[in-house]
Amino acid sequence: MPINYNIIPSPCYVIDEVRFRRNLSLIKRVSDESGAEIILAFKGFAMWGVFGILKEYISGAAASSVNEARLCYEEIGSPAHTYCPAYRGEDFKDILKYSSHISFNSLNQFKKFSNKLKKYSKNISAGLRINPEYSEVSHGLYNPCSPGSRLGVTAADLKKGIPEGIEGLHFHVLFESDSYTLEKILGIVEEKFGHLFNILKWINMGGGHLMTMKDYNTDHLIDLLKRFRERTGLHVILEPGSAFAWQTGELVSTVEDVVENTGIKTAILDVSFTAHMPDCLEMPYKPDILGACDPVKGKPVYRMGGNSCLSGDFIGDWSFENELKPGDRIVFLDMIHYTMVKTTTFNGVQHPSIGIWKKNGIFELLRKFNYNDFKNRLS
Repeated sequence: MPINYNIIPSPCYVIDEVRFRRNLSLIKRVSDESGAEIILAFKGFAMWGVFGILKEYISGAAASSVNEARLCYEEIGSPAHTYCPAYRGEDFKDILKYSSHISFNSLNQFKKFSNKLKKYSKNISAGLRINPEYSEVSHGLYNPCSPGSRLGVTAADLKKGIPEGIEGLHFHVLFESDSYTLEKILGIVEEKFGHLFNILKWINMGGGHLMTMKDYNTDHLIDLLKRFRERTGLHVILEPGSAFAWQTGELVSTVEDVVENTGIKTAILDVSFTAHMPDCLEMPYKPDILGACDPVKGKPVYRMGGNSCLSGDFIGDWSFENELKPGDRIVFLDMIHYTMVKTTTFNGVQHPSIGIWKKNGIFELLRKFNYNDFKNRLS
């Protein structure tokens, strides 16, 4: 049943259960048919209010901090696959408690914590993040293989071999990529690190596998992963973030005012790009809006303005069928992945609520934010 945006409180992130389940079903099929373990990366989607649905399809998650590892342990019910660029000594005890796999960013980090790993009461599989020094990510902000990258060890760093106790390798060099890009990366990884595979148990191929995107060749991905497993004997792990929540929901907002300056009309909303849609400014990219399009001659054209005091808190321009006025709803599409995980309370701007549009056509409000949520982030 289509979402009735008019009954959704504004502002609000709303996930559609039907679309969410559709993505989960596809991801589970890829996992089942390829033999690869696919887990959720919290860095892209950590809406724990829908983990009850998630657990019907997968059983694990990737964490980038002690907080994410704990969330996995408590809300998914399994220890996390944890990687962090640098673990703090005071956090590591809890990292051990909440993790089944721990990947280290450098040889120094592994050396620092290897004794604690050995002495811990349960077996935890240790890995190293590698840097294959090749990525097709064009945007520097998201390229982990750019010159001077702080992320991962290179093949040259391992010319003396791999440290005793390391059981796996972890690479993450994709960004909203297809299986053909992964195929290129795997060729390079095998060329540079393949001589180590016979002493390892697993390889984590990171995230960026946008298998739920339209026209993604999932059959090619399944075949690629199966052939890699058969060739190497390694347990394969993928940890996409965006793929789980890709095009599963929206950010509902309301026009509060319309201002005009030098012929440019701006609709000021009850949401903020810098606080609630930061990737739009960081990438940058222009999100899609329900019922709007790129500027068309003869139709009203508006910028969308956020309600923070940052002068650059706006994105534009769109054409609408009719003139906008206060009270009109603006629905930003595909706003569930890499949104809620990055929001801030800059300016104390009202944080959007979080809800789910159930498959039976009922809206359920999961969380509404208030003054105490803002205050308690500060001291």
